[in-house]
Amino acid sequence: MICSLNPFFLEKNVTIVPEIEGNWLAKTIKPKPASEKEKDEPKVWELADTISVWQIKRFISEEKMKTKSGKDSTVIKPLNFYVASLVGNNPDSAQYHFQLTLFRVNGALYGDFSPKEVKVISNSRMARENYLTVHTLARIQIQDGQLFVSWLGNEYMREMIEKKRVRIQYRYVQGAGRLLLTASSNDLTDMLDRYAHQKRFIDWENQPAMMKLTRINEQSHEKN
Repeated sequence: MICSLNPFFLEKNVTIVPEIEGNWLAKTIKPKPASEKEKDEPKVWELADTISVWQIKRFISEEKMKTKSGKDSTVIKPLNFYVASLVGNNPDSAQYHFQLTLFRVNGALYGDFSPKEVKVISNSRMARENYLTVHTLARIQIQDGQLFVSWLGNEYMREMIEKKRVRIQYRYVQGAGRLLLTASSNDLTDMLDRYAHQKRFIDWENQPAMMKLTRINEQSHEKN
């Protein structure tokens, strides 16, 4: 997946899609090999990505405040993004939480994913100081109660840049061996507006990281 320092969206394009909320089972979708030699594609997903239940909920803000009479009060406000958690049998044991912001460009629905909570660094100041939040981009399609999620690939983006199909600011991170987009959210939105709807520039049906999410019954999930 290509990573960006800045969000892929502008606030004016953010949208709420109630039907995305719920528990989902993940099934990977393999990209088409470019040649006979590439039939055995390298593994993209790890075990936690595929065996976990993807739980997507709109984020609810709870703010404590005092009333005019001095009593404690809680103001509950739904915000314009979701939390996507990878959970096992016990939702409270989720180790991976992502902020998922949905937005539209040229009528297409996209998701901006960024880490919301990483428990492994929560108890270490050194770990937090050396941790950098980045954003990944996925196109999301909702069909027959299923979510088809396709993340824009790192190598795919690099090829577009090297062949000058797309002009966008980036840096090559030597240690990670990958590109990091440094363009502003305005420029990223402009890129999507110009190129994302054209298959000759971005083939969303043939990206390295793709998933089909199928909704599961919440009651049966709680029993398991």
